[in-house]
Amino acid sequence: MPWKLALLLAFALADNVLAAVPLVRSDRSGDWSDAKTWEGGQVPGPGTRVQVREGHHVRYDLESDKVIRSIHVAGTLEFAHDRNTRLAVGLIKIQPGDDSSENGFDCDAHMPRHADDQPKPALLVGLPDDPIPAGKTALIRLAYVEGMDQETCPAIVCCGGRMEFHGSTLKQTWTKLAREAYRNEPIVLLKGDEISDWKAGDHLVLTGTTRQFGYKQTRTTSVVERPSTEERLIKGVKPYVEHGLVLVTLDKPLDFDHRAEGNYSAEVANLTRNVIVESANPNGVRGHTMFHKNSAGSISYAEFRHLGKEGVLGKYSLHFHMLGDSMRGSSVIGASIWDSKNRWITVHGTSDLVVRDCVGYKSVGHGFFLEDGTETRNHFDHNLAVMALRGKPLPDQVLPFDRNLGSGFWWSNSLNSFTNNVAAECDQDGFRFDVVAGAGFDPNLSVLQPDGTKKRVDIRTLPFIRFENNEAHCQRFFGLNLGGFNDGGVPGYSSGAVETKIEDVDGVGPDIRHPFLIRNFRAWDTHWAFHGGSPNVRADGMDLYDSQYALWRSVMDGHEYTNLKMDKIISMGVFNPRPGRAQGGDRVTFLRPVDDLPPSTVITHLSPGESSDRVRVKGVAIDDYEIKSVMVNGREARSLRPNFAEWEVELDAAPMFEARAEDAAGNVEQRPHILRAPASKPHPAAATIEGHKPSEPSF
Repeated sequence: MPWKLALLLAFALADNVLAAVPLVRSDRSGDWSDAKTWEGGQVPGPGTRVQVREGHHVRYDLESDKVIRSIHVAGTLEFAHDRNTRLAVGLIKIQPGDDSSENGFDCDAHMPRHADDQPKPALLVGLPDDPIPAGKTALIRLAYVEGMDQETCPAIVCCGGRMEFHGSTLKQTWTKLAREAYRNEPIVLLKGDEISDWKAGDHLVLTGTTRQFGYKQTRTTSVVERPSTEERLIKGVKPYVEHGLVLVTLDKPLDFDHRAEGNYSAEVANLTRNVIVESANPNGVRGHTMFHKNSAGSISYAEFRHLGKEGVLGKYSLHFHMLGDSMRGSSVIGASIWDSKNRWITVHGTSDLVVRDCVGYKSVGHGFFLEDGTETRNHFDHNLAVMALRGKPLPDQVLPFDRNLGSGFWWSNSLNSFTNNVAAECDQDGFRFDVVAGAGFDPNLSVLQPDGTKKRVDIRTLPFIRFENNEAHCQRFFGLNLGGFNDGGVPGYSSGAVETKIEDVDGVGPDIRHPFLIRNFRAWDTHWAFHGGSPNVRADGMDLYDSQYALWRSVMDGHEYTNLKMDKIISMGVFNPRPGRAQGGDRVTFLRPVDDLPPSTVITHLSPGESSDRVRVKGVAIDDYEIKSVMVNGREARSLRPNFAEWEVELDAAPMFEARAEDAAGNVEQRPHILRAPASKPHPAAATIEGHKPSEPSF
């Protein structure tokens, strides 16, 4: 039977099943628990389908374990802020129109057109400047309901609507040990100003600092079989005798020592948040979440646990799916994503997303993952990736060469920004850039250009927007693998035969004017600290410490290293350098970097200013060199972090806000971020990304 016919038949059968399930529709705005809110005067019961109709604003105010089959949000569903709430549900679909069916996973195929000036349907579990407050919990439990498609449900899917998850903020979601933590002791010492809002009962992860076994013993095994990363609960927090430190008492003693030697220290992460999305049955049918094109919303200090469908393409814990730049400026800040069976955050066909201060712990397959090689101008800043574990290639995955063996950060298009991130104790790599031409894959892809047009370009030749202050430790294979490397001696091949062909970028990389610039990278307590399979690399500040190899089998064409430190390297500092495609015999080619690419900026927040007619605008700017200024509606923004990594400005209220950056070399952003303020909103802070339209040049 042709697959399209089979799909139509499946939908028809599903529709017949749904026809027998009661549909309860909202009759007006009001509380979920109020019978007068609903047609028929009855609160939705377990097993029912629910529709919040367009124009209605329903406040969810229950703490219930009774499973609602599905909720179609065409109006607004907002979780109460003044009490604990819990919703058990098989599917939440945020989508304009009247379609209450259990699809929503291919929005472009069926979603009705929605006017840009109309309010979007919205699921609001907190708002950016009005989060669910400390002391209150909002929990969505995704439960499988008999008769649903197990490959697509349970789920939360945003199709052209608005989806917000915002919990109480933390000063720091993760930090470094202040002093070494010892086995058999139930205490750790941390910096008090960083974790003053951590409390008893919080769920911690202490990253491993014990050397993993060598790669020859890891072809079919995983770090999960004997990790030195540990989970604990906080029993108490109190000041330590030494100024500025706090003593955190754990619920039980540690099983391992955790190093804290100057620059080489374990991380301690807090996984607890008060806004939670989880699977009802982690050992059964798991749930997932998705944003689709032309959606809106952001996430801050929310917890996503026990999600992800193992071995199923596209069904990840948190998935930004084929958005293009339609959600430019959306962000995931301070989230914890843990115990995922299919990655933590997947950025697929999406540009201009900000991912900052997040903690990923235990995933099957890569953790922070860019899926198809077209993703550009995304900003990953100060995220912690712990125990990305070996998986298998997914059915029909876009990139056939990806073995999915467990990298903390994995990408095929380097035109993104990676700053201040740490990867610890992953199965394969801390950071991995990988492209293999051939075998059905053409690396010449349509890539967004600085002026907003698209152009086919070999993605192997694209440099970083910025790669700075990143760190990897306790990797079983590579700290940083720049260019990929697979052969018969590296795990991942299904056949037992020895293969001599090296699968990587094949000596193709950026040109000498736009090389890969790596600033202040640190790898320690790992097997291969750095592999540079790409030509034309400048590394300024590379600290490779206490590892088996330092520079391993790198293509040295156009490689330049300054401030390179190699210490306690067990086998060899520079092992088996490889020739690339350099021309001209023995002639040495020197890099000649130029700053001729414009910076990129996004507006991430609109919030009330000091008076009712003022608006505070906040955002992010990225560039591989120095940014001179960020202008918003003609006013200069103030830099909150070095090089405008975060910025803000307060302005008169306006219908539109336009942000544009300029760097020190005079390159001006050609595609400013234009954000329309909403005409109305339920809270003063709700302007964040609401009413967003794709960026366009201004004339």
